[in-house]
Amino acid sequence: MYSTTYHRPSSVDEAVALFGKGKEAKYLAGGQTLIPVMKQRLASPSDVIDLARIKELVGVDVGGDTVTIKAATPHYDVASNAALQKALPALAHLASQIGDPAVRHRGTIGGSLANNDPAADYPSAVLALGATIKTNKRSIAADDFFKGLFATALEDGEIITAVVFPVPAKAGYAKFPHPASRFALTGVFVAKTKSGDVRVAATGASQSGVMRVAAIETALKANWSPGALANVTIPASGLMSDLHGSADYRANLIKVMAERAVTAAG
Repeated sequence: MYSTTYHRPSSVDEAVALFGKGKEAKYLAGGQTLIPVMKQRLASPSDVIDLARIKELVGVDVGGDTVTIKAATPHYDVASNAALQKALPALAHLASQIGDPAVRHRGTIGGSLANNDPAADYPSAVLALGATIKTNKRSIAADDFFKGLFATALEDGEIITAVVFPVPAKAGYAKFPHPASRFALTGVFVAKTKSGDVRVAATGASQSGVMRVAAIETALKANWSPGALANVTIPASGLMSDLHGSADYRANLIKVMAERAVTAAG
């Protein structure tokens, strides 16, 4: 057995101060990753600092050309927010596809991004939409945030406070889910900005985590339609290969999911 001290701060500043005092402190967002690894004795933090009750970290704000989702907002709240469903329906749809109801009521966007699981859904939306990750210290562009499997630009003790998404002209998300975990075996988010630029990101496929898909971006920029991808070939090099699917299989899934995402986007 090992002892862990549980803290429930009421502000971000209090959470940061508690983290600084702990020898091996960990932040707890929705707990969908930290709690299981603690149960398996893969992590034994000296202090667990619960961020879920900090009011300034919860909520969805839709206004003008941006959508702001605060870091401790559960997936269910994102999926069911009426204003978000109207402004950026692809993001609400993505949140509705995460895990099962229990996971969606507890898991948070901030926790998902900080963990950066290679098969998580949110990183694809953040990268494809060119979102900005706000922390208690700074703002980080999506292109600079993801650093590989389970790795991000976050510094030790830094807390994600919100994610700001620009509202695109069109966007869509489609994934092929693992039947048990509901993680993305491969998922693709497509976005067309109001200026006409196209960004496409795939999750669950690359050995390096979430990635941009340049070949699909080029094809869709020339012709925004599923048919534009007919002659696109996605190389299997650098893609994951495991008992759930080979690299070649995932390469094909990227293309198929992109076609479905464009169809969903309209």
